[in-house]
Amino acid sequence: MKKLPLAAAFWTMCGAAAAEGSPQAAIELYVDTTTRQIFAEPGPGRQRLGKFVQASEEAAPAMSTASAQAESKPVAASPTTVAAAPKSASSKAWYEKIGIRGYVQMRYNQELSGSADALKSPGDRFIGPEQGFGIRRARVVISGDVSDRMSIYIQPDLASTPSGSSTTHFAQLRDAYADLWLNDEKTWRIRAGQSKIPYGWEDLQSSQNRLAPDRADALNSGVRDERDLGVIAYWSPAVAKERFAYLQKSGLKGSGDYGVVGFGVYNGQGANRPDRNDQLHSVIHFSYPFKFANGQYLEVGADAYAGRYKVSTGSATVGGVMFTPSVDAPVAGSTDRRVAAHVVYYPQPFGFQAEWTVGKGPELDIARRVIRTKSLRGGYAQVMYKFDGGYGSLMPYAKWQTYRGASKFDTDAPRMLVDELEAGVEWQPSSAVELAVAWANMHRTDVTAAPYRRVKGQLLRVQLQVNY
Repeated sequence: MKKLPLAAAFWTMCGAAAAEGSPQAAIELYVDTTTRQIFAEPGPGRQRLGKFVQASEEAAPAMSTASAQAESKPVAASPTTVAAAPKSASSKAWYEKIGIRGYVQMRYNQELSGSADALKSPGDRFIGPEQGFGIRRARVVISGDVSDRMSIYIQPDLASTPSGSSTTHFAQLRDAYADLWLNDEKTWRIRAGQSKIPYGWEDLQSSQNRLAPDRADALNSGVRDERDLGVIAYWSPAVAKERFAYLQKSGLKGSGDYGVVGFGVYNGQGANRPDRNDQLHSVIHFSYPFKFANGQYLEVGADAYAGRYKVSTGSATVGGVMFTPSVDAPVAGSTDRRVAAHVVYYPQPFGFQAEWTVGKGPELDIARRVIRTKSLRGGYAQVMYKFDGGYGSLMPYAKWQTYRGASKFDTDAPRMLVDELEAGVEWQPSSAVELAVAWANMHRTDVTAAPYRRVKGQLLRVQLQVNY
């Protein structure tokens, strides 16, 4: 048999095979590992290349040997003669599907009048005397689809400060969970791990998107750091999933997809803290984003949770008397249950949002020197307006909040009275940078130490946020 160059032999045999059958007939080809000749039948020392189909007369001469071999999907062919096929999305390794993003917030607070230097707020450790610039948040998000049925989300905060520490910027875990998708349409999922508990719309809204510097105390006092360790099921039909995604990515300050319906169980003591009473909290969540004919979005919903919370106790001095309060349920924990409702009229360009909560929880009764179950209530209302132009996006807002209830996360769960009015504006010249300036008139209880006095004052607050 006359020896032919590899490429010439390849196209000769393809043409001969195709001539004997239909235009789409395929032929098995083999290469001699010693002589590099092409054969149409197997034999000693011959390696299978794969099946080949004749190309059109116009396309065949123009194709290179490497291109033809790449399309043939050969088995165990030499890398010097066969080009590797490009990877498809489904064939990528899991670590090739993981993305990294995040944001950093630098904040500065300046006292304006009253006793502002004595103010304390659970939501902002930079409120108070002898403060300067501070990094409020430094988040890194690692997320992606590990497989068709599982997604992961891991978020540490690099600007945490442990209680009692004189230094800042410690790393602490915020989120670490997996979404297990139960169907091909990805409408049902189980979220397992440490994640946000679906109670309160503003609590679910990322601080990266929120207008006001801090969340309202009435809602934020329900779940510590908005997160806990547990298992929650979410259901989001396709139309709702699309709307949730749009509201978050369009600059309209959405809270993200936490399901039209969500329900589950969690420890109940807060993020990065173990359960202390072997009794789980339960939560149920509902929220639906309506879209009107004119394109306006309106989201309404309600949430509820119930469980038993174990309060931390310590000595307190009130009226010159030192005591350590007892607890009404020292072993099982105090009754802890709340319901909340929310309405969000997205800024297109005018917007409005409000939430209200009522419930019962552990609270210090100073007169009886006992921590017992007492009622609570509170909420907020906020208006905003969105301007878009060549300068970027400008969104002024005004927010009022009130709360009458305990700060159960603090030692002895003291009663917290909050009345606050805030006005500010956020400027976003690009998707990477946000600058916010706000004035606040605060009247709130200092719950960090007895005698838990109420302080009033005005603050000027400035925050620079960079997104990456």
